[in-house]
Amino acid sequence: MPVKGMPVRRPQTPGLLSTTYLPSIFKGMWITLRHIFRPKVTMQYPEEKWTLPDNYRGLPVLVKDDDGRTKCVACFLCEYVCPPKAITIQAREITTGVEKGPRTFDINMLRCIMCGYCEEVCPEQAIFLSKTYNLVGVSREQMIFDKEKLLEMGGVRHDPIRKWGRLLDPVGAARAAAPASEAGR
Repeated sequence: MPVKGMPVRRPQTPGLLSTTYLPSIFKGMWITLRHIFRPKVTMQYPEEKWTLPDNYRGLPVLVKDDDGRTKCVACFLCEYVCPPKAITIQAREITTGVEKGPRTFDINMLRCIMCGYCEEVCPEQAIFLSKTYNLVGVSREQMIFDKEKLLEMGGVRHDPIRKWGRLLDPVGAARAAAPASEAGR
């Protein structure tokens, strides 16, 4: 029966030049010389900043609506879905026609992995991942962002739904309170 395949090549004993490591040193020097003459990509960081792509996911922030109200209704979905359990919410009742809102909304940025689950699950579009990528703190307490800091970082976003306008408007409230049987007449 004929033997199929290639014969196994045995490693040869290194020569005198290979044992001195001179070929490796010259190869490394050649790579260094090639890189010296390439254009530099050094960036002066505080003055220059990277242009981030549109799909960049940075730090999570809370946003307000057009009237300056917090859009979060303390539904606890973002706290529930957060893989590292970085979000902590305490709810409270508010008097603006909505049942509840956040008393405290804390995000531990040391635990946050910027996965975006909180943004995806939020029914009120109250939490977004910002383009912020520089995160500095000298203690663990500074890395726990409270509701005021998150709202300051997030700012105001246009609310196309205007859910509170319907709840606070007397005409809209009357239409919402009308029984379903009268709606068809």
